[in-house]
Amino acid sequence: MTLSHFDSAGHAHMVDVSDKDVTARIAVAEGHITMTAETLALVTEGRADKGDVLGTARLAGIMGAKRCADLIPLCHPLPITKVSVDLTPDPALPGVRISATVKTTGKTGVEMEALTAVSVAALTVHDMVKAVQKDMVISGVRVTLKDGGKSGRFTAQ
Repeated sequence: MTLSHFDSAGHAHMVDVSDKDVTARIAVAEGHITMTAETLALVTEGRADKGDVLGTARLAGIMGAKRCADLIPLCHPLPITKVSVDLTPDPALPGVRISATVKTTGKTGVEMEALTAVSVAALTVHDMVKAVQKDMVISGVRVTLKDGGKSGRFTAQ
């Protein structure tokens, strides 16, 4: 297997997708941020000084997906047709589970956009409550579903 983001001389370059077929594409990513039960209660009860943590993080994740090509140097700008970001408080972590779904009709997939949405949403949660807890941990960020294009469907185990 070769890495397509490097040319024959080993230099990074943007992959040429001009010969690829336009297909419906979807990607789903997930991750989570762990915190103390007390910090989670602050988030879920709406007592954070900076405001609605989950609502703000949801919007930040959507905006992150839309700006992915501005953040990742070799990422293609894509006409995103849907972004949804779900943040679910989970007392068992304790923390917040984050999932993002991104769709497009195009020549390349939206995995990076879904991963960026999850990451930016998690970073926003961290930013909004870091004054209360500095040792929160963002982890488990991964693609769980990818479909469309030549390589077909991928579902994480």
